[in-house]
Amino acid sequence: MKFVHIADMHFDAPFTSLSAKENLGDIRRLEQRKVFKKIIEYIKDNNIEYFFIAGDLYEHEYVKKTTIEFIINSFKEIPNTKVFITPGNHDPYLKNSFYNNYNFGENVYIFKDNIEKYEDNNVIIYGMGFTEFYMNKSPIENMILEQSEKLNILITHCDLNGSKDIEGFAYNPILESKLNSLGFDYVAMGHIHRNNIRNNKTRMFYPGSTISLGFDELGEHGMIVGDVTKDNLNINFIKLDERIFTKIGVNVESFYSKEELIEYILDINLIEKNLYKVILTGKRNFEINTRDILKVVSHRNILKIKDQTKLNYNLEELAKENNLKGIFVREAMEKLKEGKYTKEEIERAIEIGLDVM
Repeated sequence: MKFVHIADMHFDAPFTSLSAKENLGDIRRLEQRKVFKKIIEYIKDNNIEYFFIAGDLYEHEYVKKTTIEFIINSFKEIPNTKVFITPGNHDPYLKNSFYNNYNFGENVYIFKDNIEKYEDNNVIIYGMGFTEFYMNKSPIENMILEQSEKLNILITHCDLNGSKDIEGFAYNPILESKLNSLGFDYVAMGHIHRNNIRNNKTRMFYPGSTISLGFDELGEHGMIVGDVTKDNLNINFIKLDERIFTKIGVNVESFYSKEELIEYILDINLIEKNLYKVILTGKRNFEINTRDILKVVSHRNILKIKDQTKLNYNLEELAKENNLKGIFVREAMEKLKEGKYTKEEIERAIEIGLDVM
């Protein structure tokens, strides 16, 4: 059976960190639609039998009615393809959800919280969706496949080997060893935004988010396409997102002014379509204000600048000097001992003061 597997599209995500730059949030939301159209065209062109969507298709809090209509109309373009959706923690099957109040089409099957199965010829497709924003315990680990001679597929939005977060919530945590032992011929997973295709010797796969949502999702994003039988599994990852979020490190030790640093950043060879975060490292010789620098360089698709530099001063030696600088550093270090300020705050104050001197 031939299939396409996606997850974590997050239609109408707010893209908060992008929206401050030239309506880039709106642009990314349009790019979500563009990517989804690519998927539908691929399914049509390759006569794909099954389309697996493993959760977080849209953002429950932000999704627009027009976006839901766009999704439904897209499904109508592939009437011969069976579409299976397992709602995730961002698009749970709630009373007021679009899943519960809209007809997504005759070829679309949406799983709810209990483990359900759909039998189709020699294939059994199991699924379970979120009906709340959290799921602290997964019933999947206790499943038993009754017809192992058939092709058994599981679609789920889950946190493989996950545990509760700092607030005590979990997202359908499942032990990888337990899930692997159940004997599924393919497990289409969602929730983790990076794919696990490389070096994966199991039949359990995350495709990653379909398009990147930010700088914590570097690299290529897209979909898994595959052909599975009882004896064999052939899968490929197809890149869909035309933009890549990437980070660039810049060591500042050779620069002695803001102007020198800006000139260097402006000369970096960047790919026009990609989005960049510049990380400043090393020992700095001048005060760095990332906001001021970003204002000058942001036209080059540089969205963020993070300062991880350290002071290029030996504060202990400076404190020994019998001059104004020495007195200033000693007074500042005394403030640190009092515990009213953090080390970072004191070092920042010393840097500004020495720069003025």
